[in-house]
Amino acid sequence: MPDIQNPTQKTIVLAAGGTGGHLFPAEALAHELLDRGHKVVIFTDKRGHAFKSLGERAPIHIVSSATLSGGLPGYAQAVLDMSIGVVQAIALLMKYKPALVVGFGGYPSFPGVLAAQMLNKPTILHEQNAVLGKANKVLAWRAQQIALSLPNTRDIKPADMAKTVVTGNPVRAGIIAMRNEPYMPPAGQLRIFITGGSQAAKVFADVIPAAVQKMPGDLQKRLYIVHQCREDAAAEVEMRYRAANIHAEVKSFFSDMPERLKACQLFIGRAGASTVAEIAAVGRPAIFVPYPGHADMQQKHNAAVLAETGGAWIVLQPDFTPEKVAVKLQEFLQTPEVLEKAAAAAKSCGQPGAAKNLADLVEKKL
Repeated sequence: MPDIQNPTQKTIVLAAGGTGGHLFPAEALAHELLDRGHKVVIFTDKRGHAFKSLGERAPIHIVSSATLSGGLPGYAQAVLDMSIGVVQAIALLMKYKPALVVGFGGYPSFPGVLAAQMLNKPTILHEQNAVLGKANKVLAWRAQQIALSLPNTRDIKPADMAKTVVTGNPVRAGIIAMRNEPYMPPAGQLRIFITGGSQAAKVFADVIPAAVQKMPGDLQKRLYIVHQCREDAAAEVEMRYRAANIHAEVKSFFSDMPERLKACQLFIGRAGASTVAEIAAVGRPAIFVPYPGHADMQQKHNAAVLAETGGAWIVLQPDFTPEKVAVKLQEFLQTPEVLEKAAAAAKSCGQPGAAKNLADLVEKKL
């Protein structure tokens, strides 16, 4: 129950699940609201382990959800799972009686936000990507506010534009803590950090080891690579780096992401919304290879903000070849000032106050 000695304390439900792109901003907002004395309740899916940093500070509930895919049988099952999730969310909302519900997009957030709207509770949507997601599109018309990570977010209906406000994309505190760590341009060695997104994209495991093998031996020796890849591919990837005499750490998961970003001098990976926000927050140059499976190319649009300022390079997956990557890495080794300039440009796009901005918006609507 809320603290009776703090009449301004409210209960706020955060609905977020799925990939880190949806979970990490919710986690950052949860910490900010808890620090302000509010009570936070989390609605998530089975992947909501990202909220473990909250410890005992917030109750976490798994609510049924599904992605609308897999043909007619899959679609029917998804609708059933979503319906169960809405019923679960209604029961939880009646128990906790929140003042407001914040949804972070993606299908796992849908049951909680829809249930709140059915009960006429105020809702705020947060959109991480440069293109409004499917779940948020459906829920937007009844939301009180739509918080955007980026200006000029696409696919917002004209009728909903008046509800939008740019807050930025909240980033985990551990990442923000690295913002004041200066970028150290490569002198003798170039430290590269590679991640493949939530699915550890195979393309990076295929292309980058092949690329470094094409580089001159004296330049190969100047590379230090930290590569996150699929567990079933890690041994082979490590062997390929070793064959080229490359110093490399290859793992399926790195638990110390802030430290890895701090140490790297070049990032290579997908352009999910949280990844782009974290790269900008720390201020590191990046090569982004947008996920090609999105019809709206949302990751390309996410990365464009940094690329347009000179803080990153966008390489579409068909163009991400060993030959082109080898040429680019050789260029960076020979002209490290290019990376130093890009790091400064990327940092200028950082939004370290995004969690505070979103929390301020939530409090205005309480």
